[in-house]
Amino acid sequence: MVLKLSTLKFPFKLPPCRNLPARYFSTSSATTIQLDDLQPHPNPDDFQSKIQFLRNNLYPDSLLRVLDQTQDLNSALNIFKWAALQKRFNHTADTYYHIILKLGFAGNIKELDNFCLNLARDKCVGAEEAFASLIDTFVKRSCLNEATRVLVHMISGGYTPSINVFNHLLGALVNQKTDFQQVLFVYKEMVKAGVFPTVDTLNSLLEVLFETNRVELGLDQFRRMRKKGCNPNARTFEIVIRGLIVNGKLNDAVLILHEMLDLGCRPELSFYTCILPLMCQENKLEEGVQLFRLMRASNLVPDSLICRNLIRCLCINLHLDDATNILREIIEIGENPPVDSFVDIVNAFCEGESFSEAIHFLENNCADLTSPYNSLLDRCCKAGNFFLGKSQLEKMSERGIADCDSWNILIRWICENVGIKKAYELLGSMIVRSLVPDSGTYAALLLGNCKLNKYDEALELFYYIRSKFWVLDSTCYSRLVEGLCRLEKIKEAVEVYSYMSKSGCSLEITTFNMLIRAICDVGKVDEAIKLRQLAYHSGTSCTSLTYTTIMLALHKSQRAKDVLVILSQMLIGGCAVHAEAYCILIRSMTTLNRFKDCASFLKLMLDEGLIPDSETLHDLFSCLASHSQLHLVSKDIDEIISRSENLDLAMYSLLIEGLWKEGCKSEARLLLDLMLERGLVPDATIHTLLIGSNVKEVTSSGTTMYANSMEQDNVSNILAEGLGK
Repeated sequence: MVLKLSTLKFPFKLPPCRNLPARYFSTSSATTIQLDDLQPHPNPDDFQSKIQFLRNNLYPDSLLRVLDQTQDLNSALNIFKWAALQKRFNHTADTYYHIILKLGFAGNIKELDNFCLNLARDKCVGAEEAFASLIDTFVKRSCLNEATRVLVHMISGGYTPSINVFNHLLGALVNQKTDFQQVLFVYKEMVKAGVFPTVDTLNSLLEVLFETNRVELGLDQFRRMRKKGCNPNARTFEIVIRGLIVNGKLNDAVLILHEMLDLGCRPELSFYTCILPLMCQENKLEEGVQLFRLMRASNLVPDSLICRNLIRCLCINLHLDDATNILREIIEIGENPPVDSFVDIVNAFCEGESFSEAIHFLENNCADLTSPYNSLLDRCCKAGNFFLGKSQLEKMSERGIADCDSWNILIRWICENVGIKKAYELLGSMIVRSLVPDSGTYAALLLGNCKLNKYDEALELFYYIRSKFWVLDSTCYSRLVEGLCRLEKIKEAVEVYSYMSKSGCSLEITTFNMLIRAICDVGKVDEAIKLRQLAYHSGTSCTSLTYTTIMLALHKSQRAKDVLVILSQMLIGGCAVHAEAYCILIRSMTTLNRFKDCASFLKLMLDEGLIPDSETLHDLFSCLASHSQLHLVSKDIDEIISRSENLDLAMYSLLIEGLWKEGCKSEARLLLDLMLERGLVPDATIHTLLIGSNVKEVTSSGTTMYANSMEQDNVSNILAEGLGK
């Protein structure tokens, strides 16, 4: 039997175990035990007494009793080796089994290998059974590397393990998510031993292939199972269908599911528990319902996971009659559906504004459950049907199922849409019914005060919430910080943010950026940096705007070097560097006279299709020109001019004069041409520079005036044209 895995290569040796540098199994011959092999033992008197006992009672059973009583591994090894040196004694399969087991549990791989080789060499009666039992015991104790080593020695010793031994080991390797190559190694040993696989063998192979994303190879193995004499069973289909769904091959999974159903395969409960929820999560409603019906036809009882996912899928697709019928069917067979399922059905009714049907459903199916009724209250308020919600709350209170959340839903809606005064009236009714306001109640009142711009009252409520070690929900948190920033109550906004962040609550990114800008605007950039660091630990996201705001504040504070630190954090955070950030970087580098960095940032900016603003260009070119470094950007100036309308006459003059002085005369002339094409007239400095340089060139060259008259006329003509304009 040959496993056809063309894209894979089996390892020729197993990985090291227990951090030992040696190869996974030894191919050296079994060694003969010598007296020198005895190791030091911690209790010489105990060792001698056991040896003395065995001198007169050296039998396999007595040796096993002594080894059982010896906790120290070295002492047990010495006793075992001493017995091997006695002429009238031969070790049995049982004694080898015992000592190899001790060695494996202790992780002594070297001695384990040696004694496995000795067991195979001695051809003891029962050696094959001893090897099989060792593998079984090691697998049960999750010593899978040791079990694999024993398997290798068993095969190399001429013994053939049964297919059950291979299946037991392969199944354990797969369940423990062991290295893929080790699973294939064991399969290879099975093939080498001439043992034919069963469906359980191939199921283990399929499972590891799909779990390691080798989907096509897994499908190929699945299709060729029958050629190996194995028919897929329900477990096979479960592995393949699940593997396909998890790896994004939903259509293939559906096809194989129908193939299984066409074959008349009757899965067990584990199949439905695994596959039915996956189908529903992928919104495969037809397949989900089909599996549920097949499951019920087999008298299998669905668990809460199946119920929750199937009913949610039905509700999402607005199959409310089916959802209600299945829920009742589950109740009739004596099962308690999860509360989430009642909530999903209520939400689906309310989504279609069928509030009366939702109420009817609740009264007939779960009149004593609070969560579904709270969902109804929430949906009524969101639909603007407050009075219906209020009437339901009164009924809930009469039945004793209204909790604090029930009242908070209505109080919050009033705070957001009516006014704080009405909210306090409803709060009074809540307290009369002996319900104590909780964090949700105070959060609603806080939000109501924010709506009315009563931030002093909102802060008082926040301080009370903080004293109770409660936290605000995301909406209340963001509205409070936003309002405080708008009123320039920066200290209080930071106070709220610090408490909430340390409590692990994230802030909406737009609000966080508003807070960072407000702090930077009052010159507290160091505090803004600290808040950004705090954001990382609270899960608040930072965007390019966050970093850019801090970079600008640092630049204005003349802390150009710190700008680069924020840039590195920005890049580590995976944020894109936009035009504003590049401009800040360029201006910061000019203040440090880091000319090459200026040129590098300009190059990066242009490569991304961005152009600096006029202020940045002025700072950049002025800095480079004053230090005779314009040649660093000479190749970029043409692109800037062709894509920008921000250059004025002064900027052109600065560039032409600077380039000319640095010896970049051809670039200066080209820039003059572009300047004239745009209708700008060069000033006297540029005119003198260009004309004077041509005269000097004629005089110093010693040539006739005629020789260079064409070039001088060219410049004169260009200037004349410009002046004429």
